[in-house]
Amino acid sequence: MGCGLLGEKLGHSYSPQIHHILGDYSYELFEKKPEELADFLENGHFSGLNVTIPYKKTVIPYCAELTERAKKLGAVNTIVRRSDGALIGHNTDFFGFSSMLRQFGMNPAGKKALVLGSGGASNTAVAVLEDMGANVIVISRSGENNYSNIEKHYDAALIVNATPVGMYPKTGCTPLPLDGFYRLEGVLDLIYNPARTQLLLDAEKAGIPCMNGLWMLVAQAWESAQLFANTTLEEYMIAAIHDLLTKQTENLVLIGMPGCGKSTIGKKVAHALGKRFVDADVEIERASGCSIPELFEQRGENGFRELETKVLSDLGKRSELVIATGGGCVTRQENYSSLHQNGRIIWIQRDISQLSVEGRPLSQNGKLEQMYRLREPMYQSFADHTVKNNGTPQQAADLILTLLEASQ
Repeated sequence: MGCGLLGEKLGHSYSPQIHHILGDYSYELFEKKPEELADFLENGHFSGLNVTIPYKKTVIPYCAELTERAKKLGAVNTIVRRSDGALIGHNTDFFGFSSMLRQFGMNPAGKKALVLGSGGASNTAVAVLEDMGANVIVISRSGENNYSNIEKHYDAALIVNATPVGMYPKTGCTPLPLDGFYRLEGVLDLIYNPARTQLLLDAEKAGIPCMNGLWMLVAQAWESAQLFANTTLEEYMIAAIHDLLTKQTENLVLIGMPGCGKSTIGKKVAHALGKRFVDADVEIERASGCSIPELFEQRGENGFRELETKVLSDLGKRSELVIATGGGCVTRQENYSSLHQNGRIIWIQRDISQLSVEGRPLSQNGKLEQMYRLREPMYQSFADHTVKNNGTPQQAADLILTLLEASQ
Protein backbone atom coordinates (compact mmCIF):
# COMPACT_ATOMS: atom_id res chain seq x y z
CA MET A 1 0.00 0.00 0.00
CA GLY A 2 1.10 3.54 -0.69
CA CYS A 3 0.41 7.04 0.56
CA GLY A 4 -1.54 9.99 -0.71
CA LEU A 5 -3.41 13.22 -0.15
CA LEU A 6 -7.04 13.19 0.99
CA GLY A 7 -9.26 16.15 0.18
CA GLU A 8 -12.37 17.22 -1.69
CA LYS A 9 -10.77 19.10 -4.61
CA LEU A 10 -7.09 18.46 -5.28
CA GLY A 11 -6.34 19.52 -8.85
CA HIS A 12 -4.01 22.28 -7.66
CA SER A 13 -1.86 20.15 -5.35
CA TYR A 14 1.94 20.03 -5.48
CA SER A 15 2.09 17.26 -2.87
CA PRO A 16 2.84 14.38 -5.30
CA GLN A 17 5.87 16.25 -6.64
CA ILE A 18 7.14 16.90 -3.12
CA HIS A 19 6.71 13.35 -1.84
CA HIS A 20 8.27 11.90 -4.99
CA ILE A 21 11.47 13.64 -3.88
CA LEU A 22 11.10 12.89 -0.17
CA GLY A 23 10.47 9.14 -0.27
CA ASP A 24 10.36 6.01 -2.39
CA TYR A 25 6.69 5.25 -1.63
CA SER A 26 3.88 5.78 -4.13
CA TYR A 27 1.75 8.90 -3.59
CA GLU A 28 -1.73 9.46 -5.01
CA LEU A 29 -4.45 12.09 -4.89
CA PHE A 30 -7.62 10.84 -3.19
CA GLU A 31 -10.46 13.21 -4.06
CA LYS A 32 -13.43 12.21 -1.94
CA LYS A 33 -16.84 13.76 -1.47
CA PRO A 34 -18.09 14.00 2.14
CA GLU A 35 -20.40 11.03 1.67
CA GLU A 36 -17.45 8.92 0.45
CA LEU A 37 -15.15 9.72 3.36
CA ALA A 38 -16.23 7.06 5.87
CA ASP A 39 -15.93 4.16 3.46
CA PHE A 40 -12.53 5.34 2.24
CA LEU A 41 -11.08 5.72 5.73
CA GLU A 42 -12.49 2.40 6.92
CA ASN A 43 -11.81 0.32 3.81
CA GLY A 44 -9.36 2.27 1.66
CA HIS A 45 -5.98 0.85 0.64
CA PHE A 46 -3.34 3.22 1.99
CA SER A 47 -0.54 3.14 4.54
CA GLY A 48 -0.37 6.88 5.10
CA LEU A 49 -2.35 10.00 4.26
CA ASN A 50 -1.97 13.72 4.24
CA VAL A 51 -5.29 15.45 4.86
CA THR A 52 -6.31 18.83 3.52
CA ILE A 53 -9.41 21.07 3.22
CA PRO A 54 -12.10 20.35 4.31
CA TYR A 55 -11.34 17.15 6.25
CA LYS A 56 -8.71 18.01 8.89
CA LYS A 57 -11.31 17.86 11.64
CA THR A 58 -13.70 15.41 9.97
CA VAL A 59 -11.17 12.55 10.00
CA ILE A 60 -10.62 12.66 13.76
CA PRO A 61 -13.41 10.19 14.74
CA TYR A 62 -11.90 7.61 12.38
CA CYS A 63 -8.53 7.69 14.16
CA ALA A 64 -7.95 5.13 16.88
CA GLU A 65 -5.38 7.42 18.46
CA LEU A 66 -4.22 11.04 18.21
CA THR A 67 -0.82 12.44 19.06
CA GLU A 68 -0.75 15.07 21.80
CA ARG A 69 -0.19 17.80 19.24
CA ALA A 70 -3.16 16.69 17.13
CA LYS A 71 -5.35 16.56 20.24
CA LYS A 72 -4.28 20.02 21.31
CA LEU A 73 -4.89 21.53 17.89
CA GLY A 74 -8.09 19.63 17.17
CA ALA A 75 -6.89 18.96 13.64
CA VAL A 76 -5.24 16.05 11.84
CA ASN A 77 -3.32 16.57 8.62
CA THR A 78 -1.35 13.30 8.60
CA ILE A 79 -2.61 9.76 9.19
CA VAL A 80 -0.40 6.68 9.52
CA ARG A 81 -1.79 3.15 9.48
CA ARG A 82 -0.36 1.04 12.31
CA SER A 83 0.61 -2.61 11.74
CA ASP A 84 -2.67 -3.73 13.32
CA GLY A 85 -4.61 -1.56 10.83
CA ALA A 86 -5.51 1.22 13.28
CA LEU A 87 -5.24 4.82 12.07
CA ILE A 88 -3.05 7.24 14.07
CA GLY A 89 -3.71 10.96 13.63
CA HIS A 90 -0.78 13.38 13.58
CA ASN A 91 -0.42 17.11 12.96
CA THR A 92 2.66 18.15 10.98
CA ASP A 93 1.20 21.56 10.10
CA PHE A 94 2.49 22.84 13.46
CA PHE A 95 6.06 22.16 12.40
CA GLY A 96 5.31 23.45 8.90
CA PHE A 97 4.05 26.83 10.09
CA SER A 98 6.81 27.12 12.71
CA SER A 99 9.37 26.53 9.96
CA MET A 100 7.65 29.09 7.73
CA LEU A 101 7.81 31.74 10.45
CA ARG A 102 11.49 31.06 11.04
CA GLN A 103 12.19 31.35 7.32
CA PHE A 104 10.20 34.59 7.14
CA GLY A 105 12.49 35.99 9.81
CA MET A 106 9.97 37.83 11.96
CA ASN A 107 9.85 37.40 15.73
CA PRO A 108 6.19 37.90 16.75
CA ALA A 109 6.86 37.92 20.50
CA GLY A 110 4.92 40.71 22.20
CA LYS A 111 3.23 41.79 18.96
CA LYS A 112 -0.38 41.64 17.86
CA ALA A 113 -1.00 39.00 15.20
CA LEU A 114 -4.28 38.57 13.35
CA VAL A 115 -5.16 35.08 12.13
CA LEU A 116 -7.91 35.11 9.52
CA GLY A 117 -10.25 32.12 9.69
CA SER A 118 -11.35 29.67 12.35
CA GLY A 119 -10.71 26.23 10.81
CA GLY A 120 -7.96 23.69 11.35
CA ALA A 121 -5.26 25.78 9.67
CA SER A 122 -6.22 28.72 11.87
CA ASN A 123 -5.89 26.63 15.04
CA THR A 124 -2.38 25.64 14.02
CA ALA A 125 -1.29 29.21 13.26
CA VAL A 126 -2.74 30.40 16.57
CA ALA A 127 -0.94 27.70 18.55
CA VAL A 128 2.43 28.42 16.94
CA LEU A 129 2.12 32.17 17.35
CA GLU A 130 1.06 31.89 20.99
CA ASP A 131 3.99 29.56 21.66
CA MET A 132 6.23 32.29 20.25
CA GLY A 133 4.73 34.92 22.54
CA ALA A 134 2.43 36.77 20.15
CA ASN A 135 -0.84 38.41 21.15
CA VAL A 136 -3.13 36.50 18.79
CA ILE A 137 -6.56 37.64 17.63
CA VAL A 138 -8.69 35.33 15.47
CA ILE A 139 -10.76 37.13 12.84
CA SER A 140 -13.79 35.19 11.60
CA ARG A 141 -16.99 36.04 9.77
CA SER A 142 -19.25 35.89 12.82
CA GLY A 143 -17.04 35.87 15.93
CA GLU A 144 -16.44 38.64 18.42
CA ASN A 145 -13.60 39.88 16.24
CA ASN A 146 -14.81 39.94 12.64
CA TYR A 147 -14.35 41.74 9.36
CA SER A 148 -16.95 44.38 10.15
CA ASN A 149 -15.02 45.64 13.20
CA ILE A 150 -11.52 45.02 11.89
CA GLU A 151 -10.59 48.66 12.53
CA LYS A 152 -10.16 47.72 16.21
CA HIS A 153 -7.05 45.82 15.16
CA TYR A 154 -5.38 48.23 12.75
CA ASP A 155 -2.41 48.19 15.14
CA ALA A 156 -1.59 44.56 14.23
CA ALA A 157 2.03 43.80 13.30
CA LEU A 158 1.30 40.52 11.49
CA ILE A 159 -1.58 39.14 9.43
CA VAL A 160 -1.87 35.42 8.67
CA ASN A 161 -4.47 34.27 6.16
CA ALA A 162 -5.69 30.80 7.13
CA THR A 163 -8.80 30.92 4.91
CA PRO A 164 -9.12 29.64 1.33
CA VAL A 165 -10.03 33.11 0.06
CA GLY A 166 -7.89 33.86 -3.01
CA MET A 167 -6.95 30.23 -3.68
CA TYR A 168 -6.84 28.84 -7.22
CA PRO A 169 -9.07 28.83 -9.22
CA LYS A 170 -10.96 31.65 -7.47
CA THR A 171 -8.03 34.06 -7.57
CA GLY A 172 -8.12 37.84 -7.45
CA CYS A 173 -10.08 38.21 -4.22
CA THR A 174 -8.82 39.05 -0.75
CA PRO A 175 -10.16 38.36 2.75
CA LEU A 176 -9.57 41.98 3.75
CA PRO A 177 -7.96 45.20 2.46
CA LEU A 178 -4.70 46.28 4.06
CA ASP A 179 -5.56 49.97 4.10
CA GLY A 180 -5.56 51.26 7.67
CA PHE A 181 -2.99 48.85 9.14
CA TYR A 182 -0.38 51.34 10.27
CA ARG A 183 1.96 48.98 12.17
CA LEU A 184 2.00 46.04 9.77
CA GLU A 185 5.40 44.34 9.54
CA GLY A 186 4.43 41.19 7.68
CA VAL A 187 1.69 39.32 5.81
CA LEU A 188 1.67 35.52 5.56
CA ASP A 189 -0.77 33.58 3.39
CA LEU A 190 -1.01 29.82 3.89
CA ILE A 191 -2.20 29.53 0.27
CA TYR A 192 0.55 28.57 -2.18
CA ASN A 193 -1.41 28.51 -5.45
CA PRO A 194 -1.33 31.17 -6.77
CA ALA A 195 2.13 32.12 -5.63
CA ARG A 196 0.85 35.64 -4.93
CA THR A 197 -2.73 35.88 -3.77
CA GLN A 198 -4.42 39.25 -4.00
CA LEU A 199 -3.60 39.72 -0.31
CA LEU A 200 0.11 39.24 -1.04
CA LEU A 201 -0.07 41.45 -4.14
CA ASP A 202 -1.58 44.18 -1.96
CA ALA A 203 1.20 43.69 0.60
CA GLU A 204 3.87 43.90 -2.11
CA LYS A 205 2.32 47.11 -3.44
CA ALA A 206 2.38 48.61 0.05
CA GLY A 207 6.00 47.55 0.58
CA ILE A 208 5.11 45.11 3.38
CA PRO A 209 7.23 41.92 3.64
CA CYS A 210 5.11 38.91 2.72
CA MET A 211 5.31 35.16 2.05
CA ASN A 212 3.08 32.46 0.60
CA GLY A 213 2.42 29.01 2.05
CA LEU A 214 4.70 26.91 -0.17
CA TRP A 215 7.43 26.69 2.49
CA MET A 216 4.88 25.47 5.03
CA LEU A 217 3.57 22.89 2.56
CA VAL A 218 7.04 21.49 1.96
CA ALA A 219 8.00 21.58 5.65
CA GLN A 220 4.89 19.72 6.81
CA ALA A 221 5.41 17.18 4.01
CA TRP A 222 9.01 16.71 5.17
CA GLU A 223 7.81 15.74 8.64
CA SER A 224 5.00 13.59 7.21
CA ALA A 225 7.43 11.70 4.97
CA GLN A 226 9.45 10.66 8.00
CA LEU A 227 6.29 9.27 9.61
CA PHE A 228 5.26 7.45 6.43
CA ALA A 229 8.65 5.78 5.94
CA ASN A 230 9.72 5.60 9.60
CA THR A 231 12.99 7.30 8.74
CA THR A 232 14.98 10.50 9.33
CA LEU A 233 15.52 13.14 6.63
CA GLU A 234 17.93 16.07 6.48
CA GLU A 235 16.22 19.41 7.11
CA TYR A 236 18.09 21.15 4.27
CA MET A 237 15.71 19.27 1.92
CA ILE A 238 12.94 21.74 2.80
CA ALA A 239 14.74 24.70 1.24
CA ALA A 240 15.95 22.65 -1.71
CA ILE A 241 12.47 21.38 -2.60
CA HIS A 242 10.89 24.79 -2.00
CA ASP A 243 13.32 26.47 -4.39
CA LEU A 244 12.93 23.72 -6.99
CA LEU A 245 9.14 23.96 -6.95
CA THR A 246 9.24 27.74 -7.17
CA LYS A 247 11.50 27.54 -10.21
CA GLN A 248 9.44 24.83 -11.89
CA THR A 249 5.99 26.30 -11.34
CA GLU A 250 6.50 30.02 -11.91
CA ASN A 251 5.45 31.60 -15.19
CA LEU A 252 7.78 33.83 -17.16
CA VAL A 253 5.86 36.72 -18.68
CA LEU A 254 7.42 38.74 -21.51
CA ILE A 255 6.20 42.31 -22.03
CA GLY A 256 7.42 45.02 -24.39
CA MET A 257 6.63 47.04 -27.50
CA PRO A 258 4.93 45.34 -30.44
CA GLY A 259 7.57 43.72 -32.64
CA CYS A 260 10.28 43.59 -29.97
CA GLY A 261 10.68 39.80 -30.33
CA LYS A 262 8.69 38.47 -27.37
CA SER A 263 7.28 35.44 -29.20
CA THR A 264 10.55 34.36 -30.80
CA ILE A 265 12.51 34.79 -27.58
CA GLY A 266 9.75 33.20 -25.51
CA LYS A 267 9.77 30.01 -27.58
CA LYS A 268 13.53 29.65 -27.09
CA VAL A 269 13.29 30.25 -23.34
CA ALA A 270 10.37 27.82 -22.97
CA HIS A 271 12.29 25.11 -24.85
CA ALA A 272 15.35 25.59 -22.64
CA LEU A 273 13.32 25.45 -19.41
CA GLY A 274 10.91 22.67 -20.40
CA LYS A 275 7.93 24.99 -19.97
CA ARG A 276 5.00 25.46 -22.32
CA PHE A 277 5.06 28.56 -24.54
CA VAL A 278 1.85 30.55 -24.94
CA ASP A 279 1.35 33.57 -27.21
CA ALA A 280 -1.40 35.70 -25.69
CA ASP A 281 -2.36 37.17 -29.09
CA VAL A 282 -2.83 33.66 -30.50
CA GLU A 283 -5.05 32.80 -27.51
CA ILE A 284 -7.06 35.98 -28.14
CA GLU A 285 -7.52 35.03 -31.79
CA ARG A 286 -8.60 31.54 -30.75
CA ALA A 287 -11.10 32.93 -28.25
CA SER A 288 -12.60 35.41 -30.72
CA GLY A 289 -12.39 33.37 -33.92
CA CYS A 290 -10.77 36.18 -35.88
CA SER A 291 -7.37 37.84 -36.37
CA ILE A 292 -6.02 40.73 -34.28
CA PRO A 293 -6.43 43.26 -37.16
CA GLU A 294 -10.02 42.04 -37.63
CA LEU A 295 -10.67 42.40 -33.91
CA PHE A 296 -9.49 46.01 -33.95
CA GLU A 297 -11.66 46.70 -36.99
CA GLN A 298 -14.77 45.07 -35.50
CA ARG A 299 -14.49 46.05 -31.83
CA GLY A 300 -12.02 48.91 -31.70
CA GLU A 301 -9.12 49.08 -29.28
CA ASN A 302 -11.33 49.10 -26.17
CA GLY A 303 -13.14 45.96 -27.26
CA PHE A 304 -9.83 44.28 -28.00
CA ARG A 305 -8.42 45.27 -24.59
CA GLU A 306 -11.43 43.84 -22.79
CA LEU A 307 -10.94 40.47 -24.45
CA GLU A 308 -7.18 40.64 -23.85
CA THR A 309 -7.74 41.21 -20.12
CA LYS A 310 -10.03 38.18 -19.94
CA VAL A 311 -7.50 35.96 -21.73
CA LEU A 312 -4.62 37.18 -19.54
CA SER A 313 -6.71 36.56 -16.43
CA ASP A 314 -7.17 32.93 -17.48
CA LEU A 315 -3.50 32.45 -18.45
CA GLY A 316 -2.22 34.06 -15.26
CA LYS A 317 -3.95 31.46 -13.10
CA ARG A 318 -1.95 28.68 -14.71
CA SER A 319 1.62 27.62 -13.94
CA GLU A 320 4.79 26.48 -15.74
CA LEU A 321 4.24 28.76 -18.75
CA VAL A 322 6.29 31.23 -20.77
CA ILE A 323 3.79 33.86 -21.88
CA ALA A 324 4.41 36.38 -24.66
CA THR A 325 1.96 39.26 -24.17
CA GLY A 326 0.69 41.87 -26.55
CA GLY A 327 2.52 45.18 -26.50
CA GLY A 328 -0.38 47.10 -24.99
CA CYS A 329 -1.30 44.77 -22.13
CA VAL A 330 0.36 47.22 -19.73
CA THR A 331 -2.23 49.88 -20.52
CA ARG A 332 -4.63 48.11 -18.15
CA GLN A 333 -3.37 47.98 -14.57
CA GLU A 334 -5.58 45.00 -13.72
CA ASN A 335 -3.46 42.89 -16.06
CA TYR A 336 -0.52 43.28 -13.69
CA SER A 337 -2.21 41.28 -10.92
CA SER A 338 -3.23 38.55 -13.36
CA LEU A 339 0.28 38.20 -14.76
CA HIS A 340 2.25 38.65 -11.54
CA GLN A 341 0.19 36.27 -9.35
CA ASN A 342 2.13 33.28 -10.69
CA GLY A 343 4.76 34.98 -12.81
CA ARG A 344 7.99 36.85 -13.10
CA ILE A 345 7.61 39.71 -15.59
CA ILE A 346 10.47 40.51 -17.99
CA TRP A 347 10.49 43.64 -20.15
CA ILE A 348 12.05 43.01 -23.58
CA GLN A 349 13.59 46.27 -24.83
CA ARG A 350 14.46 46.81 -28.50
CA ASP A 351 15.48 49.97 -30.35
CA ILE A 352 12.44 51.54 -31.98
CA SER A 353 14.18 51.53 -35.37
CA GLN A 354 14.31 47.71 -35.21
CA LEU A 355 10.67 47.07 -34.24
CA SER A 356 8.59 44.99 -36.65
CA VAL A 357 5.24 46.58 -37.63
CA GLU A 358 3.82 43.86 -39.89
CA GLY A 359 0.31 42.81 -38.86
CA ARG A 360 0.29 45.24 -35.92
CA PRO A 361 -2.58 47.75 -36.23
CA LEU A 362 -1.32 50.28 -33.70
CA SER A 363 2.27 50.14 -34.99
CA GLN A 364 1.36 51.05 -38.58
CA ASN A 365 0.24 54.62 -37.93
CA GLY A 366 3.75 56.06 -37.86
CA LYS A 367 3.58 56.99 -34.18
CA LEU A 368 5.82 54.35 -32.60
CA GLU A 369 7.94 56.88 -30.69
CA GLN A 370 4.85 58.51 -29.24
CA MET A 371 3.49 55.08 -28.26
CA TYR A 372 6.79 54.17 -26.60
CA ARG A 373 6.93 57.40 -24.57
CA LEU A 374 3.39 56.73 -23.34
CA ARG A 375 4.03 53.10 -22.44
CA GLU A 376 7.58 53.25 -21.08
CA PRO A 377 6.54 54.05 -17.48
CA MET A 378 3.90 51.32 -17.70
CA TYR A 379 6.48 48.74 -18.76
CA GLN A 380 8.72 49.89 -15.91
CA SER A 381 5.91 49.52 -13.35
CA PHE A 382 5.09 45.98 -14.50
CA ALA A 383 8.62 44.64 -14.90
CA ASP A 384 10.62 42.57 -12.43
CA HIS A 385 13.56 42.47 -14.86
CA THR A 386 14.66 44.15 -18.10
CA VAL A 387 16.47 42.45 -20.99
CA LYS A 388 17.67 44.15 -24.18
CA ASN A 389 17.08 42.53 -27.58
CA ASN A 390 19.21 44.47 -30.02
CA GLY A 391 21.18 41.43 -31.16
CA THR A 392 19.81 38.01 -32.03
CA PRO A 393 16.78 36.42 -30.32
CA GLN A 394 19.05 33.64 -29.03
CA GLN A 395 21.30 36.21 -27.35
CA ALA A 396 18.28 37.75 -25.61
CA ALA A 397 17.02 34.30 -24.58
CA ASP A 398 20.45 33.48 -23.15
CA LEU A 399 20.39 36.73 -21.16
CA ILE A 400 17.04 35.72 -19.64
CA LEU A 401 18.29 32.25 -18.76
CA THR A 402 21.43 33.72 -17.15
CA LEU A 403 19.28 36.19 -15.20
CA LEU A 404 17.06 33.41 -13.92
CA GLU A 405 20.00 31.28 -12.87
CA ALA A 406 21.59 34.17 -10.98
CA SER A 407 18.39 35.01 -9.12
CA GLN A 408 17.57 31.51 -7.85
